[in-house]
Amino acid sequence: MLVTGTLVTTLGVAMILPAIVDLAAGNPDWRVFLASSMLTSLVGFSLFMAARGTPKGLSTRQALLMTVVSWLALVAFGALPFMWSGIVDGYTDAFFESMSGLTTTGATVIVDLDAAPPGILFWRGLLQWLGGLGIIVMAIAVLPMLQIGGLQLFKAEAFDTAGKILPKAAQISSSITLVFIAFTVICCALFAAAGMPIGDAVIHSMTTVATGGFSTKDLSIGHYQSAAIDWITIVFMILGSIPFVLYVQTLQGRLRPILTDSQVHVFLGTVLTATIIAWLMAHYGQFHVGLEGLRFAAFNVVSILTGTGYATTDYAIWGPHATSFFFVIMFIGGCAGSTSCGIKIFRFQVVFEAVRQHINQVMYPHGIFRPKFNGRPIEMAVIASVMSFLFLYIISFGVIAAALLMTGLDTTTALSGAGSAISNVGPGLGKVIGPAGNYAPLNDTAKWILSAGMLLGRLELFTILVLFLPRFWRN
Repeated sequence: MLVTGTLVTTLGVAMILPAIVDLAAGNPDWRVFLASSMLTSLVGFSLFMAARGTPKGLSTRQALLMTVVSWLALVAFGALPFMWSGIVDGYTDAFFESMSGLTTTGATVIVDLDAAPPGILFWRGLLQWLGGLGIIVMAIAVLPMLQIGGLQLFKAEAFDTAGKILPKAAQISSSITLVFIAFTVICCALFAAAGMPIGDAVIHSMTTVATGGFSTKDLSIGHYQSAAIDWITIVFMILGSIPFVLYVQTLQGRLRPILTDSQVHVFLGTVLTATIIAWLMAHYGQFHVGLEGLRFAAFNVVSILTGTGYATTDYAIWGPHATSFFFVIMFIGGCAGSTSCGIKIFRFQVVFEAVRQHINQVMYPHGIFRPKFNGRPIEMAVIASVMSFLFLYIISFGVIAAALLMTGLDTTTALSGAGSAISNVGPGLGKVIGPAGNYAPLNDTAKWILSAGMLLGRLELFTILVLFLPRFWRN
């Protein structure tokens, strides 16, 4: 409760910022944010005070429960401004928008963003910015200790015991926060220099660095029709998808880690390869040719691959092969320890190494082969963890898609919605939730299912699913 109370209180304080934005713009919604802030801060502070005298160490069970409860509490309170402002119809839509924001998914149910109040637009951007920062700290400090989905590969020596999570996480998060803020400020300045209005530049810089995808315009980044803005967005989406610990090490004078990290190399190679494929699709379909085609291909590939979810053009019109291509790459994701989502590059590397070892063992039965990641041997427990994660990922995707189909959605919407939710991408495929649509037309049941899918994907599956095991609750 101590951590949850602190986080909820922080969220309540953050609500003052959109209140100031609305007050400066003369919009009466500042009262909504002020009331939300007071209620959220009061509940958070009460939780903090109630848990103040409890021991600060965390067992694995407590760490898992803390992670899930904290995220749900933040989403629940983050939904209050959406509901009380009347920008959405009811708490279901408000919860969906809040979940999409904090998990940096980018799916939205708000119609006519161009006319939305400035405070609401700022709140959406701030939710993604805070969510992106929280995801990095969680991926570095909590999930590796819990040995979730192979993330123990990145476990630091300081996290050998659960009781050391909080103090060390605070130290690391302060360094990462500085890098995160620096990227946001630089991105904002470049957007403004490229001709984007300053208010839009602030919000888009927050959602770009967080690879979130919330925009202030219905046409997303495509609204600005600017090559400069597109390329700036591409660069910062990529920067947000690289492990932030590597940036901290670089600032400490250690350049070797970021230059030699195999995960970064594979990620950048994947981006380049996928961009070339998409470019050829756009070119031979005569939709976008030359450098313009390269720009549109690179933007949409990076946006979907990193789980950002911005749009500059409706790539669905490029043909069924393009639709299938973008559906596949939405599952890939970026690097571990970044704001991006999806399966993540390192897991594909681990699977490749395991398969290569098996093939070598078949061909040379008496040989000794050891799979490696970044030059270090991979333990069999890590390989088993990654394989389990991939299996559960596929099963979870299938279950979510089947549940969406049962709500009456068409096959394209159900499949792409399930993939987009569990991969935290944002836009799906088809006329309803595709890059040119949004999630407002979906029924409430579908929105709750998708909200659950977003949380499941963001917390790396095991963190949620283990709570459903009876053994977890036994002493």
